Parts: sequence; C-alpha cells; structure tokens
Amino acid sequence: MFKKAIFCFFLLLNVFAWSQKNDSNYTKLRLAEKEIIKIEKGFNSRKEADRIEANKKLISAWDAIIDDPKILTYPFDSIKGISILSPKDKKFKLITWNLNKDDGTHTFFGYLVVNNSKRIKKGFFKHETVEAFEHFKLSDRSATIKNPETYIGTTDKWLGMLYTSLIECDGFYTLIAWDGNDKLIQRKFIDVLYFKADGTPVFGKDVFKFPRKNPRRLMFEYSSEVTMSVKYNEKRNQITYSHLAPKQEGSLLEGQFQYYGPDGSFDALELRKDKWITIEDIDARNDKNKNDKAEKPDPNKQTPIFTPK
Repeated sequence: MFKKAIFCFFLLLNVFAWSQKNDSNYTKLRLAEKEIIKIEKGFNSRKEADRIEANKKLISAWDAIIDDPKILTYPFDSIKGISILSPKDKKFKLITWNLNKDDGTHTFFGYLVVNNSKRIKKGFFKHETVEAFEHFKLSDRSATIKNPETYIGTTDKWLGMLYTSLIECDGFYTLIAWDGNDKLIQRKFIDVLYFKADGTPVFGKDVFKFPRKNPRRLMFEYSSEVTMSVKYNEKRNQITYSHLAPKQEGSLLEGQFQYYGPDGSFDALELRKDKWITIEDIDARNDKNKNDKAEKPDPNKQTPIFTPK
C-alpha cells in the first residue's frame, strides 16, 4: 500500500511538470528551453572561440526570458548542462553555469530570479498582494577577490561558482558548489545565500563555527586529479565532506593544494540553532560513494605551481 502511495505521488508530480510544460502560458519558456539545449552543444567544442561564442548566445537566450515571472515555476528539466536550483516555496530560481578556457581556468555566469511579493493588510480581514518580481545577473568577480572565505558578495560582485545543491535553513539558504579553478587545483564551496529586509540578495554569512576560522563560506582546495565528496544528509541534518590532506603529511607539501586529496576520513557540519557546527572524524560509512576512494595525487608525477623549498 505504501509503495502504491509513493508511486501515485511521483506520478502526480510528473503529470504536474508535464502539464506545466505544455500549458500555453509557458509557450515562450518552452521554446527558449529548446533553444538553450541547442546552444549548450557549443560548449563541447575543442575550440575556445566556439565556446565563447556559444556562451554569448546562451546569455542572450536567458536575457530574452529572464523578466518573465513564470520562470519561477517552469521546471526547465530538459536542460542538463546548467545548474538550476529552487527552494520548495519557489521564492527564487538560481541559475549558474561555467565556461572552461584552454588554460584550465573557468569563468562563471548566472542569474537569480526572486519573488519579493508581499501581502499587505488593508483593514479588517482584508489583504492585498503586492507583486514584486526581480531578476539579477550574476557578475563573476573571482579574479579580484583575495579572501574567498571571508568575502561578502552581491549579485554584481559575485564569487563565481557552479551551485550544485541547495539546503533550506531558517532565514538563509546553504549552497554546495564547485569551481574548476585551474589545471592543478580545483575547489568546492559551502556558500550561503540570504535576503535582506528589502529583498536584496547577499552571498556569504556568519553561520559557521569552524576551528581557527571565522568564515562567511567554506572553501576546500584539492588536486584537479581527484574527487572530493561534499553532500547533505537530510536524516542527520549534516553536510558530510572528505577530509583533505597532502600526499605526504608533515612534509613540505603542506599548503601545496595541488597535492591534496581525500585521506579516507570524513568531517561534517551539523545545523544547530541556525549555525553550522563542525564535527571532526565522523563515521560516514553509510554515506560513502565510489568517488570517496579516489587516491591522492602523487607529487612525483605532477608539475607543481612552484617547487616547494
């Protein structure tokens, strides 16, 4: 009986999504989605010039529809190469993607569409909804940001990254993200998005209790040759992540992040009273995936950014 109920629930979700995409009110968005899927193929080109041109077309395609409030409820579930995240209440839609360059670096692009509509009391038992839909283009300023973990960002001065998952918290949203960075070092972030009283979006917030740090977001740097696990466990209310260490601990390689990778242990952040509290060396055996067994890079087989002294 329980299995039947679950099946019916997901069937209804699929029917709802299908009906949305076929509603005549969504015709413009449906056509834009098809165009975006075609444009995405240009990002697979081996030529950087082709990828840059595809990116220009992609920005134009989003610009053409980004002011449509229906974008908040349209699923865009056929688009695979762009991250599109929304909370359950559909308050906003966060759209991000990356453009990889021949030198191994990445530039990030995106939009944030927000529903800032409010209900205003108009006498006894009367309310009026004042609709206010806003959209923001995210401008990547990573190259000018010296301290990513303490930086407070805005939509026009954004620390660019590809957001991969969203966790709803009380008064803010926690975001897990990836940054390809360069050929030797990649990064993952645990970022925060919140909205001021006037609806202004802000990236980065003092919600972390982390040893020897007072960050507004967490940054993990490690070799581009390995994979790091960062994922949210809803049952535990924790973000579990691989503990990173150099290939040879206690050596001159410490701090040379092109030699860092998972050492087999895990730490976690647990949400307590609206703060992410660090818990070291947790038992994550039930949470592991195949990427957690990735070996750390061998420093003898890499070209370092600079030679350790």
